[in-house]
Amino acid sequence: MLHNSPLVLLKKRWKFIMVVGIILGILSGIVTMLFPLNYRADAQVLIISKSRYGVDPYTVVRSAERVGENITQVMRTNDFYNKVKEQKESSVDWSYFDDNNEREKRKLWNKTMNPSVVYGTGVLNVSMYHPDKTQASALASAAVSALSAKGWEYVGGDVTIKVINEPIVTKFPVRPNVLLNMILGFIVGLLFSGFVVIKR
Repeated sequence: MLHNSPLVLLKKRWKFIMVVGIILGILSGIVTMLFPLNYRADAQVLIISKSRYGVDPYTVVRSAERVGENITQVMRTNDFYNKVKEQKESSVDWSYFDDNNEREKRKLWNKTMNPSVVYGTGVLNVSMYHPDKTQASALASAAVSALSAKGWEYVGGDVTIKVINEPIVTKFPVRPNVLLNMILGFIVGLLFSGFVVIKR
């Protein structure tokens, strides 16, 4: 019975298992490339809470983190979208959003951005995605400008928001991740074909 053990069967059919894994990996990559590929532009702002006498620096940073968490939620709203759109120096092609109905526009706006707080620093990362590199950068620039100019409306007058890093765009599309999907497809192919070999 030893020659029919799962390990022996897998060793015998390793070529079949590898071929299935490679095929599924390639198919995953092809399917991924059928979706629009997006570049990412990253910019950063610093949230500065005005410290009061007797408040330790740790508390000030924690306060900035809390403010940052609130802002990441507000950035997904229609109100913030309008504030970004008001930035005069922006070269954003707003038809990318406005050609959709209100529901689709809001969904697309939420998919376009990915704000996040760097804990322990008071820094807020603003990442914007777009099929066009120039538009991704323009969106990120307009977003941090809106935060710097109008962000206080969401958090009160005791906070200053300062742009510390202008947008930098990725050299290659990052979403969807073609390489990661190919690797996952390859792994799924190995597991599936291995399961088939053992069950036969």
